[in-house]
This record gives sequence, structure tokens and C-alpha cells, in this order.
Amino acid sequence: MAAILAAEIGDVTRFRNAAALCSWAGLTPKHHESDTTVRRGGVTKQGSRLVRWAVIEGTVRDHGGPKLAADWHQIAERRGKHKATVAVARKVLTLAYYGLRDGEIRCLAKAA
Repeated sequence: MAAILAAEIGDVTRFRNAAALCSWAGLTPKHHESDTTVRRGGVTKQGSRLVRWAVIEGTVRDHGGPKLAADWHQIAERRGKHKATVAVARKVLTLAYYGLRDGEIRCLAKAA
């Protein structure tokens, strides 16, 4: 899965931030707004299908590892399993962005 992400994303500096990468992958919710009316929907599914598939497939089985599994269980209780999986997939893609940009993911490092 890491090879798919690295190959499909390519140069990570072309994205302003992690939110831009998640939007490019189609993992952000739809948002329609007109004056005072706001409608939010499911994920946009626009962008790279392969990146979206790889991140969600990697999240389905073990929910993103021990650090993100607690978030998955908390979201699943409130919103359901499928929305929790997409939310954790978005978090995993955010971590992948910082890993590709900085070469390390500090929030997953063991505290000294």
C-alpha cells in the first residue's frame, strides 16, 4: 500500500497541506452552501481512485493501527462503521502526507 501511495502521490510538495491531499484523493465530504442553507453529504469520490482504494483498504482490517483504532471505535459508536473507516482513512492519508514531506511522522514516535 505504501508503494501505491508513493507512486500515485508523487511529489508531495505540489499539495499545499494535508487537507489538499485528502481532497485530491476524494476523501473529503461534499459541502453545498447557499446563503443560510448548508447541506453536507458523503465523500466526493473525485480524484485518484487508486489512492482512495489503497487507504481505505489499508484501514478496513486493523483500523489504522493501535493509535488510530481508538479513534475508529469512538467514531463508529457515534456515526457507524463505514463513516469511521473513511474518517480514519483520511487521518492515515494525512499522516502519509507528513511522512512524505518531512521523512518522519512525529506523532507516532515513542515519547522519550
